Formats: sequence, C-alpha cells, structure tokens
Amino acid sequence: MSLIEKAAKRLEELRRSGAPLSEGVAKAEAASSSTPEAVVRALEARRETITESIATPVAVPSSGMSQPARDAPPAPEPVVAASTGAAAARASRAATTTSRTVAIDLESLKARGYVTPDAPTSRIADEFRVIKRPIIRNAQGRAGAKVKHGNLVMVTSALPSEGKTFTALNLAMSVAMEFDNTVLLVDGDVANPAMPKLLGVPEAPGLLDLLTNDKIDVSDALVKTNVEKLTVLPAGRPHRRATELLASEQMVALLRDLASRYQDRIIIFDSPPLLPTTEARVLATHMGQIVMVVAAEATSQNTLNQALVTIESCEHVMMLLNKASRTEAGAYGYYSGDSAR
Repeated sequence: MSLIEKAAKRLEELRRSGAPLSEGVAKAEAASSSTPEAVVRALEARRETITESIATPVAVPSSGMSQPARDAPPAPEPVVAASTGAAAARASRAATTTSRTVAIDLESLKARGYVTPDAPTSRIADEFRVIKRPIIRNAQGRAGAKVKHGNLVMVTSALPSEGKTFTALNLAMSVAMEFDNTVLLVDGDVANPAMPKLLGVPEAPGLLDLLTNDKIDVSDALVKTNVEKLTVLPAGRPHRRATELLASEQMVALLRDLASRYQDRIIIFDSPPLLPTTEARVLATHMGQIVMVVAAEATSQNTLNQALVTIESCEHVMMLLNKASRTEAGAYGYYSGDSAR
C-alpha cells in the first residue's frame, strides 16, 4: 500500500471516530498529492494525541462538563507521616505550645516593701543581699564545697503569717539581680498558692499539672516575667493527693530536670508552713537548703523546735528573723512587709 493510500485510510478512520482534525492535518490533507510523507507524519502525531486523550482520566468541573485531564493541575502526591509515638507527641506539643509571659507590677511591689530591680539601693535590697550570699555560695560551690542539691532552696515557716512568701519573693528578686545567676520561683504552697494574686501569673498549668499529666512539658508551665532573670512556676490545679504527688518519683525526676537544666539557676520554693500541713515536710526531703522564717515576738521556742524536727533530713537550714525592729535585730535584722504569709 502506498503512502498516499495509507494516509487516506487513516483520515477516514479519524472522521469515523468523530475526532476533529487540527489545522495542520487539514493542510496536510490538502497537500497529500505532492507531500505524502508530511501527511503520514501529521496523522501519526494526531493519532498519538488522541490515544493519550482517551487513556488519560478526565477532571469534571463544577458545570458537569468533562475536560481533558491535561487541562487540570496534577493531583498532589499523598504525604505519609513518618513520626509516630513519642516523636509525634512532641511535634504536636511544639506546634501548640505558646510561651507564657506576665508583666509584674513592680511599682506596686516596691510600694509594699518588696525588692525590685529598679530600686537596687533600698534598705530591703541591701538586707537581702546579705541573706542571699551564703545561699548562692552553697549552691554554686564558691569558696567552698558545693552543697548537694544546693540550688534547690525551700523557704518555709513553722506557722502561717510569719512572712515566708514575702521572704521567698524578695530572695528571688535579689538573686535575679545577680550577673551570674538566674532564678526560678516555684509556688510550692499548692493548697493555698499566693503567686497568682501577688504577681498576676496564671494558676495553671503548674507544678501539680506536671506531676499528673505527662503530656504537659516543663516549658508549658513556666511563666516568664518582665524581670529578665526571673521565671515563675505556678502551683497548678489543686489535687486531693498533693502530698503523695510531692513525694512521688515523678517529683524526684522533675526536680532533677529543673535543677540540672541550667547550671546558673537557683530554684526557690515558697512552701506551706511546716506544722499545719504535710506538703512542706515532703518538699523538705528534696531540698539542698532551707530558709526557716521566724516571726519575732510571735513564734514560741517550743513551736520553732517542733518545726525544726520535721526538716531534720536537710543538713543546711538557715534561720531568718522576720518582723523584728531594727533596735532589736541590728543593722540587717529588719525583714518585714505587708505579706501575711
């Protein structure tokens, strides 16, 4: 069969199939008597195009009319998630975690007798410089042996209203003014937390939430403040078995994490009073240092002795006389404020 006959036969097949002939094929058909090879090449190309159109799926637009799939954008390839288990949980948490910050009203605190960074030469600031020095020395091992768990410091008292929260916050503020240290203030008075009202920090998530929910990361519970080196860990949501939680292995692991995460960090716990509660006694077993706040002319010797017995497990206990007049206590004996805790 000649080339012209082949061309004519294929043209006839295309017409019967109802396929429209392109302009190039029509021209080639008109020139078939002089250039049969051109006709054959044009028809071969057209047949390949039609074959591809028939074999390729079509996309149906909203009008209901079918269009060749080559006019539609290619479908995206499915993405298979590779993360599973703990890795997926961490990725999900990282995607939803937002940094918590709070602006402490420093003017209000200063007016109420607290140490603030913008008043570094006040009398109360000078007094807490004396108080913090041995605590930092024990924690960092400066000029002597480093105390085991020395950067875990608990501030407590025998009874309520002796000024432990006032002392804990002032000590934290004073340490935050150091060049070489940062401070984490933990609201350990889980039954009666003071930091939400005093500093405006959110109540939860916090310490107890970290012990009851393994999906909460430490960074989810920490609250940064406008005092550059001061971070706060709230008490968290109340729990009926708070004492057992504070004595648990989860608490040991949490303290180990907090204490080792930053080498320059001093962690100060504002704890409950020792005699009316059991939480403070449990916390004391984890501490490297304890500051015992004693209200002048209010706490009896017998009461103080009973409280000291409950924290015998800690080797480094320092006494701080609070609410004493300067004439009674000397130049650095006046530790007072409006806090009743």
